[in-house]
Amino acid sequence: MRAARLIKMVLLLQSRPSMTAAELAEELEVSERTITRDALALSEAGVPVYADRGRAGGYRLIGGYRTRLTGLARGEAEALFLSGLPGALRDMGLEDAASAARLKVSAALLPSLRDAPESAAQRFLLDAPGWYQEPETPELLPPIAEAVWDDRMLSARYRRGDGEVDRELAPYGLVLKAGVWYLCARAGRAFRTYRVDRFTAVALGEERFVRDEEFDLPAFWAERAAEFARSILRAEVVLRLSEAGARRLPYVTDRAAAEEALAGGTEDGAGRLTATLLVENEEVAFSQLLALGPEAEVLGPESLRARFAAAARGLAELYGQDGYGGGYR
Repeated sequence: MRAARLIKMVLLLQSRPSMTAAELAEELEVSERTITRDALALSEAGVPVYADRGRAGGYRLIGGYRTRLTGLARGEAEALFLSGLPGALRDMGLEDAASAARLKVSAALLPSLRDAPESAAQRFLLDAPGWYQEPETPELLPPIAEAVWDDRMLSARYRRGDGEVDRELAPYGLVLKAGVWYLCARAGRAFRTYRVDRFTAVALGEERFVRDEEFDLPAFWAERAAEFARSILRAEVVLRLSEAGARRLPYVTDRAAAEEALAGGTEDGAGRLTATLLVENEEVAFSQLLALGPEAEVLGPESLRARFAAAARGLAELYGQDGYGGGYR
């Protein structure tokens, strides 16, 4: 356990000019006192770890030291080949580069690990698009991806509503969500998200932008995705749910909204829960809540309740005592 931690500590210090004890402790999930002991152990073993004193101090490797700890375990080798997304790489025009990189890594592996690429490929596959969709690669994705990789400014024309707008963008990252590509970019001083299939023209500039070191693409996307999901929920529906209906509600509508509704609901003496659910609109709510059948009763708004009442009458007529078309009982 300690040997693996010492190796990771050396690799971390190799990848950065300097790291504080607190940063190393957070990365390695140990105390700062353990970091001090580990640094001393590495030094005694001949690894030139140097400690800078003072408020801005930290640990660093001196003399251009590079470790030769390049061996990969089988699990590590297989995980490495899982990191590529063939479809996404192809869409961005990076398939050849990724293939060359995999070949180089494969050639460097021990003979006993040469089957790692095939082993991983036969066991795991990421299929990003949702069901019943035939994803289309946006025509302008490759030049946008090139701008992202090279930190090049991008002059773009973007379709918004009934018109188009021109934007000068610093393209920070691309996200593939359920088969749809999004560009996270800085426009002026603000970071925004754009659907790649809505760009009608792009041109790579000669100028390169300086990245904000504090920008975190996964955190930015998670925050914006949550904001978007919340922003479209503009209507309220009051429901009376059975126990089964309460269990199934998160599976038919927005999960966060469902969990919030259930947490704030009130129970009656019959084991039913009355809750207020945020929804996009009545049309969406009707199609979603219809899946709960008799396990959910809409109490309001009255217009939506009327739609469910009409649907219930239609179902009763369709599946009445005489059966469908009179042929079934």
